[in-house]
Amino acid sequence: MSHLDFPSKRAPFFQTVSDDNWNDWRWQMRNRLRTVEEFEQVFPLSDSEKKALDTPDHFRVEVTPYFASLINPQDPHDPIRQQVIPTSRELVYGGGLMEDSLAEDLHSPVPGLVHRYPDRALMLVTTQCATYCRYCTRSRIVGNPHQTFSGDELEAQLDYLESTPAIRDVVLSGGDPLSFGVSRLESLLKQLRAIKHIEIIRIGSRIPVFLPQRITTELTEMLGRYHPLWLNIHVNHPNEITAELAEACDHLSRAGIPLGNQSVLLAGINDCVNIQRELVHKLTYMRVRPYYLYQCDLVHGAGHFRTPVGKGIEIIEGLRGHTSGFAVPTYVVDAPGGGGKVPLSPSYLISMSDHKVVVRNYEGYIATYEEPTDYQPHNPATCTICQQEHLQDEVQEGVSGLLSDDRLAIRPEGFSEVHKRGATAPHRLQQDQSKWTPHKEDK
Repeated sequence: MSHLDFPSKRAPFFQTVSDDNWNDWRWQMRNRLRTVEEFEQVFPLSDSEKKALDTPDHFRVEVTPYFASLINPQDPHDPIRQQVIPTSRELVYGGGLMEDSLAEDLHSPVPGLVHRYPDRALMLVTTQCATYCRYCTRSRIVGNPHQTFSGDELEAQLDYLESTPAIRDVVLSGGDPLSFGVSRLESLLKQLRAIKHIEIIRIGSRIPVFLPQRITTELTEMLGRYHPLWLNIHVNHPNEITAELAEACDHLSRAGIPLGNQSVLLAGINDCVNIQRELVHKLTYMRVRPYYLYQCDLVHGAGHFRTPVGKGIEIIEGLRGHTSGFAVPTYVVDAPGGGGKVPLSPSYLISMSDHKVVVRNYEGYIATYEEPTDYQPHNPATCTICQQEHLQDEVQEGVSGLLSDDRLAIRPEGFSEVHKRGATAPHRLQQDQSKWTPHKEDK
């Protein structure tokens, strides 16, 4: 099999377009489909789709001719069609859905920069995409020409990164960073590379999927000058994998860029272990490692795309052990309210004691694993890495912190005040929220 074995499609309406134009990413961008009339030149629309497209102030609709050509015009439930063509179901709000379900704005010290994890930050550098996914987490800003990030805001993001030495990994997202021209994107990468404590630059982009023509030699050669640089693409269904996408991924890989894939679990589109298995097999063949499978976020207009969390667990159960380990993505829920990515998986640990654990495999085979009786743990006092000054100054947060220091609990804000019961309370909690002091009679 080669990338030539993957399909290459062009809708009948576009057959008269010259190859030079068709393969020009700028032509694709200029000729994106937006209106009922434009779409119906390629395939007939349902009444529900027409209603959604004609609704004022709906989330922006634009689809490249290339990606529209992958839609089966005879299938109203085509998995690509459902991702990019709105229906009246998108106009239904409620059901716990939110505008900013991930609370990104609350974690933005400057506009467009999200600093949620200790050593990583997310730069939202644009609100523009080649095509707009109907389940977009950032539909509150993405696609809105009035929400673009100014030069001053990007400078403020860079200033924050430079003044925060804990950040070693920066993700460029938006919108889609590859919608930038080469010189503009290179200018941004050059400024990031000038910040000494930034080790890794990552780009999240769906342009290789929506617009593979954009992955030009000029672009890949430029990206290759700013290593270590990683790129995650976004493929949700095997029908999105074409000869053009495979060729674009090949160009990126040959430029030394490791590729990953982030999918979203979508009802009626890819909520099937057979579809997911075919998807990860085709991805790994293209040297794209499946990275995340996301539970669909609680975002306005996307409620009809959501599946039960159990469906994601079922899919991982059907992948683990049934295909290559590196082809199994991590299934995550991006916790509402800004909790970050929470990995979920089937339980393979059945039970454990102080000397033995009981585990199962993907077939249901159950085995015991004997724990060591003479374990000598790592001694941080004699470890040159643990003794490094910057690690000594860090306070490990979360559950890992409970395992690595002498704290006994993690308490939410205000916990001490709420649980005071006077002088006879069994435990008095100190105000610093870090430890409790047992009463004399409890010692």
